Amino acid sequence: MEILLLCVSLLLSAFLAYFIGSINFAIIVTRLFARKDIRDFGSGNAGMTNVLRTLGAGPAALVTVGDFCKGLLAVLLGHLIIGYLGGGLPFFTDYFIALFVMLGHCFPIFYGFKGGKGILVSAGVILVLDWRVFFLILAVFLIVVAIRKIVSLASISAAVAFPAATLAMGLIDRSPHVLWDTLFAVVLAGIVIFMHRANIRRLLNGTEKPFGKKK
Repeated sequence: MEILLLCVSLLLSAFLAYFIGSINFAIIVTRLFARKDIRDFGSGNAGMTNVLRTLGAGPAALVTVGDFCKGLLAVLLGHLIIGYLGGGLPFFTDYFIALFVMLGHCFPIFYGFKGGKGILVSAGVILVLDWRVFFLILAVFLIVVAIRKIVSLASISAAVAFPAATLAMGLIDRSPHVLWDTLFAVVLAGIVIFMHRANIRRLLNGTEKPFGKKK
């Protein structure tokens, strides 16, 4: 019975996380401010950077808060559901929920499975997972932006740094689950990198635009 309740709570948390992830604030904010679909403009991506280039700082700030907080919310609600119904939190709980909120953001059921690239929502999740890892990869992101002024390159660099930082913190803490945590981090980072595949092609051929320039 306990195993059944745990499985039910995990499935319910996964469904809720995907649902929350599918609420795309870039699309919602753009429709509210401009009555348009952000995916028809700029890079075509339903994310904060494209909103910033298309509509400006105000709408982009709303998208930043919304996407960041939905990662936090998904994990915290998952804690409540699994802790209450399942009777405890398995060590993989946070990463399990993170996977589904990421999938919801990148492939939202409400918007034809065409969403964002997962940077802000993953940042919210990582803050819950380990605040030290969050600030390490935030530092990587900000350093790359400051030097190269290319947001996509900074995002990819932060994604690559995520598993390394997770492994380092796990070893420092002597966590018994350090290898599993690192593997989950690799999966989440892989999703972010996959969603940036078009940016990677542009980076390789030198056509990716620095921050502040129009597409």
